[in-house]
Amino acid sequence: MAKAIGVDIGGTGIKAGIVDLTHGTMASDRVRVPTPEGAAPQDVLVAVQSVLKTLDVHDSTMPLGVAFPAIVKRGKTLSAANVSKEWIDFDAERFFRDGLGRNIVFVNDADAAGVAEARHGAARDVRGLTLLTTLGTGIGSAFLYDGVLLPNTELGQLNFREFESVEQWAATSARERENLSWAAWAERLQAFYSHIEFLFSPDLFVVGGGVSKNAGDFLPLLELKTPIVPAIHRNNSGIIGAASLAGD
Repeated sequence: MAKAIGVDIGGTGIKAGIVDLTHGTMASDRVRVPTPEGAAPQDVLVAVQSVLKTLDVHDSTMPLGVAFPAIVKRGKTLSAANVSKEWIDFDAERFFRDGLGRNIVFVNDADAAGVAEARHGAARDVRGLTLLTTLGTGIGSAFLYDGVLLPNTELGQLNFREFESVEQWAATSARERENLSWAAWAERLQAFYSHIEFLFSPDLFVVGGGVSKNAGDFLPLLELKTPIVPAIHRNNSGIIGAASLAGD
């Protein structure tokens, strides 16, 4: 069984696991540590080293993929919506490669989740445009056309109403911060998904992130022309996608 390691760095938690590449499933327990306050590069690196040691793969030769919540282009992080501004225009792939002492594949976290769902999840064999969103500290997005990734879409950063970014108003963190009911939050998601549905005319919406485990509480409240379903791999999609890309 071919295996690889996936690490998913988020605004509130850093998760990792070993992935069965043949089936796109977790081959180990998932380990998690809180994202260090401020999420500065050196502190995040130490946290990643910690989860790899907990998995007992810090000396492993298995391929390693790292997913990160930023625009990632040629190994550099070009944005920093929910992490330290030190990540902007930062050679992150080289930083992690040197810090971990091994080759890695470095990718946007929502793009990694999209790859997992296209290869082994809710978007598998879907023709046309699948638009995956991850709802968490922010809102990540991945565009997949006939299963092929179009990277770095960042729909969570759309200006919306009086907000600098729609994720400030509609992410899971906004629901928790404002103690919104599922119905009240669904009204915000309705506005968001209706807007991007009009802009891009997708064939399928897939909703990932930790809140996808509660999909039954809010997805049925949305009225869209486009089918909308939870990610099959839920909050493990980033891990599985990062590992899958590392194993290519």
